[in-house]
Amino acid sequence: MTVSPLVSTAWLHERLGSPDIRVVDASWHFPQTGRNARAEFEDAHIPGAVFFDIDEIADLTSPLPHMLPPAEKFASRVQKLGIGDGSTIVAYDAHGILSSARVWWMFRAMGHQNVFVLDGGFLKWRAEGLPVDDALTSHFARHFTPRPDWSLVRNHDDVARLLAAGSQIVDARPSGRFAGVDPEPREGLRGGHMPGAINLPYASLLRPDGTLKRPDDLARIVADAGIDLARPVTASCGSGVSACVVLLALAVLGHRDGSLYDGSWAEWGAREGAAIVTGA
Repeated sequence: MTVSPLVSTAWLHERLGSPDIRVVDASWHFPQTGRNARAEFEDAHIPGAVFFDIDEIADLTSPLPHMLPPAEKFASRVQKLGIGDGSTIVAYDAHGILSSARVWWMFRAMGHQNVFVLDGGFLKWRAEGLPVDDALTSHFARHFTPRPDWSLVRNHDDVARLLAAGSQIVDARPSGRFAGVDPEPREGLRGGHMPGAINLPYASLLRPDGTLKRPDDLARIVADAGIDLARPVTASCGSGVSACVVLLALAVLGHRDGSLYDGSWAEWGAREGAAIVTGA
């Protein structure tokens, strides 16, 4: 039986305060919004939650945004958040499901499987009148053993080889950016997409309340996009965040052979000589 990567607000509310549950506020905002996720966390969050900063728990030696950090740094940071080998992690974010999917992917890439995404996130939690807090909770450091699974991570050269082999590359950016009609939010990036990539905008997978759509609706959307669930998928987006929503949705459908192009368009769109096409 496949275990869903999602948990409901009711499920988490019943278990708040359980010693094996670690609630992680993974909120992150697109740079152009001007919002400060950490300040919003300090103002209000799910009781007992800790803040997971994807821009700091990252490879800061890379010129690309929030790239997966070395295993040693990841372990050091999450241990200080009170997350250990036996923890059940529930990640949420302010949008419903966005950067929480990225943190779900990060923990799995570091070998921790007992990690879930709160369906609807803080958006749904607050809409239901569930408790919030502004107290900053500290936890005793716990031992976290990283066991990196590099099959979940792709770089530029990997993706170039996959494209040449006709593999499925799924681009989660909005259709206008995929087609090269709308500008990229980051300076210095060309518009368009990789030759042969499939466009599946991450927002098409979500309901207005921030929850993931029903599995039958997801299956229809995925099939209409031309994605074959019997084959591996590598997901890409602007900077490796919203692509994880695609991977999460595929996991809900039982697909487990998914990987992330971590550099995504922030790398491909800036790289000299990278093949780019425009149009739908």
